[in-house]
This record gives sequence, C-alpha cells and structure tokens, in this order.
Amino acid sequence: MIRTLASILMIIILSGCAYNVSGTQTERVGMLVETSVEDQAWGQKGYKGLKSIEENYDVDIYHKEGIDTYQKTSLAVQELVENGTKVIFGHSNSYGEYFQELHGDYPDVQFIYFNGDYVADNVTSINFDSTAMGFFGGMVAAEMSETNKIGMIASFSWQPEVEGFYEGVKHVSPDASVHVNFTNSWDNTKRAYEIYREMEALDVDVFYPAGDQFSAQIIQQAERDGHYSIGYVMDQSDLGARSVLTSTVQHVDQLYVSTMELVMDGDLEGKKYTYDFGNDAISLGEFSPEVPPSVQSDIEKDINEYKDSGELPNRP
Repeated sequence: MIRTLASILMIIILSGCAYNVSGTQTERVGMLVETSVEDQAWGQKGYKGLKSIEENYDVDIYHKEGIDTYQKTSLAVQELVENGTKVIFGHSNSYGEYFQELHGDYPDVQFIYFNGDYVADNVTSINFDSTAMGFFGGMVAAEMSETNKIGMIASFSWQPEVEGFYEGVKHVSPDASVHVNFTNSWDNTKRAYEIYREMEALDVDVFYPAGDQFSAQIIQQAERDGHYSIGYVMDQSDLGARSVLTSTVQHVDQLYVSTMELVMDGDLEGKKYTYDFGNDAISLGEFSPEVPPSVQSDIEKDINEYKDSGELPNRP
C-alpha cells in the first residue's frame, strides 16, 4: 500500500502543471467572446492571451465565438464544463451579468470576465481603467488636427475612454469641437461607417474608432480619405504607418497570463482587479512619424507623471 501511494504521489508531482497548490485541476481553459477572435481588436487580443496560457501552462484551450446572449452563454458554459474545463474567461463586461446567474451551479469552476463590478467566491472581474487611455489619445488627436474638429466613434456611452478622450482633446485645445456618437454595439460596422461619413461632412480630420469589429475598417477608410486616426486596443500602426497617429493599447493578452498564474498558484480571489498605465497594462502604441518629436516627448512625460501621481494633467 505504501508503494502504491508513493506511485500516485509521483504521478501528481510529474503532472504538476495541471494542478494548482490547492489541488484544483486546471487542464482545460475556455474563453467566450461576443464577436470574433479575428476582429483585429479586442477579440483578437483575448485569443492571443488564451494562446499564451496554452504555451505557458501546457493546458488545453477552447474558445467559442458569437456568445452574445445569456442563453448562448449558459449552453457554452455547460458544454465547456462537461468537457472538463475548470477556468472560463468571459471576454466582455456582459459576461458579468451572465456569470452572476450561472456561477452558483458550477462552484468548482473559476469564472473570470472583464470590466464589470459583480464578483463572487468563484467570479473575478479584471478591469482596465481606460479613462487615462482615452485622455492621452485625445491629446495626440488635438495636437494633430488641422481643422480643430475631432471625432470619436464609440460603441457605448458608458466606455470610460469616451470621457477621457473628450477631456484630453479639451486639455490641449479648449476651442476644439469634439464630435462623439455611438453604434450601441461592438460590431455594427455599417453604423460606424454612417457616423464616420456624418463626421467627415463636418470637417472632422482625426478619428478615434473605439469599437471591436469596426475599429480597423474605420482606420483604413480614414487613411484612404486622407485623415488621421487613433488606434484602439491594439497597436494598429500597421493599418496606416503615417495616418495612425498612435494607438491606445490594452495589454489584455498579458493579463490573461498573469491572471492564470494566480489561478495556478491558488491565489486568485473573487474580487475586482484594476489595471492601468501604472501596471503597464495600458500604453500608447507606436507614434506616427507625422507626430513631431516634441509632441511625442511632451505626452510621454505626461504619461510618466501620471504613472507616478495617478493624476491626469488637467486635474490638480
């Protein structure tokens, strides 16, 4: 019997990468996404993070696209759990509401989602404080606009980067006209194009498309029309080396790995974690050569001061 127990313990030790210190099996990790993992924005960043988990922890990964309702989420979670998945990332704030309803039925599953307030023993919220992200993007836009008319095409009014972007523009150019409109969807590309044309008719010459599916398309259209843009979530300079002034980058892929590390160590808590420039979870992307070095230097200085103080330049 002693020899048998020793053999079992050796097997557990040798397969340690599939267990955390509390003995919770985590051989399979799943991700739910509302749109697509090929959207060149938020969804793609999430999938990159999931792939990084696979590479770092030698686990099997699964993802499901188009999971945008409670019913679809419930069915997807059931399928993943039946497949032995014990860690499920919901790649949107919408999953907070869905996990609130579901988590009690799966007490052995760790649910993780983004940008929400709901938490429980087995529900964790990973949050980007994106006000500053929008602010510094707005500063760049205001510095480079020739018409002093700047447009933001956002998905929803509650996005913190909306207020941040407006304030950043006004900090640099108090007299600037800031046009903001919403698609009320992360992926309504048709509506985003309509808003873009409406803003263009008003002489807007710098655009900030803050949405998932439509961000890349609007940036490419702006370049064709001879306008500037600010990239969203990913460094989108590859879509227009000169026309993309910079990008407001959320390093969500890195947070997947660091969050999974907490899971594997048995340290992940059912609470709200918040990340910003100070955690290097958010940054500005590569600057276009169109942006003067003096402007780049001034904004980088403001970002460093924000990291130290936690206060944006327009606040005492």
